[in-house]
Amino acid sequence: MPDGDAAAGRQVFIDKKCASCHVIDGMEALREGLEVENTVPIGGMKTTVDTYGQLVTSVINPSHRIARAYRSEAYSEDGESKMRNYNDELTVSELIDLVAFLQAQYTEFPDY
Repeated sequence: MPDGDAAAGRQVFIDKKCASCHVIDGMEALREGLEVENTVPIGGMKTTVDTYGQLVTSVINPSHRIARAYRSEAYSEDGESKMRNYNDELTVSELIDLVAFLQAQYTEFPDY
């Protein structure tokens, strides 16, 4: 896949109202004016950062891997994520840009 444009991906995140369910540290203002349905954090310090492919899969098939913390009724139903299906709403370019934006939100803990 080609490199995405994180700034354009931020706009996709805004336009598709991803912040109605997802929150990013330091970007809480993205939730202003939205009806907040859930709070699923994106980004931050992690021991391992999701690969490009894992992030693409999370967007196009959010039920592929649901973390234990999000298996409750608020986030999933019958083992399926409640995240809306964006496959017919995102262009390939928008997906690439969105993933570039999402990747930029993660930082891996340094090795000691």
